[in-house]
Amino acid sequence: MKSTRDKILQTLLRKPRSTINDLAEAVGINPISVRHHLTNLQMEGLVEGQEERHGVGRPRLVYVLTDEGMEHFPTRYMKLTTRLLAQMKESMPGPVVAKLFNQIAEDLASEYTEDMKNLGMEERLDFVKSMLAQEGFTVEWEKKDGGQYQIHEISCPYYQIGIAHPEVCTVDQTLISKMLALPANKVQCILDGGAHCTYVVQSTEVKSK
Repeated sequence: MKSTRDKILQTLLRKPRSTINDLAEAVGINPISVRHHLTNLQMEGLVEGQEERHGVGRPRLVYVLTDEGMEHFPTRYMKLTTRLLAQMKESMPGPVVAKLFNQIAEDLASEYTEDMKNLGMEERLDFVKSMLAQEGFTVEWEKKDGGQYQIHEISCPYYQIGIAHPEVCTVDQTLISKMLALPANKVQCILDGGAHCTYVVQSTEVKSK
């Protein structure tokens, strides 16, 4: 059975930038106990607190895993991936790197072309949500006025890599655009201090050719 400490670390792995109340709800203990555990985890260098603007008033405190905290999990591929990306950016022109990331997304989207046929807009959104979940994302979408939809990436498997290599964010943005056959405009990014990444798409009710 996992300890409370491990549950907190696991939650921050899945949902970076969580508040004390978020963690209390996820782990199933009271906020005072969470604060105690976070203090110890910060002293060990596994977790750090960051201020985040959240509407009007004082910034709220959110928590993320440090690099040392990430290494608490069996994910040493993270360092290798970061090094490979750094080497790639040093040896290739910027436009070539960008094209490579776009191609990765386009190739992935093409695998689902048949599955997406004859689906309406909201069916496509549900499909994208399910597919991204398989890739390690936690995604929610909501309908706004005027046929506009917002897609929220609550958690992102690329978060730690994206801190050093934000270019990787183009993969999911391009993927969403290709699968919905509509431009996906990013209006909020977790790397810029947002609570999560949010994309906006304007529906024209996609029809299969």
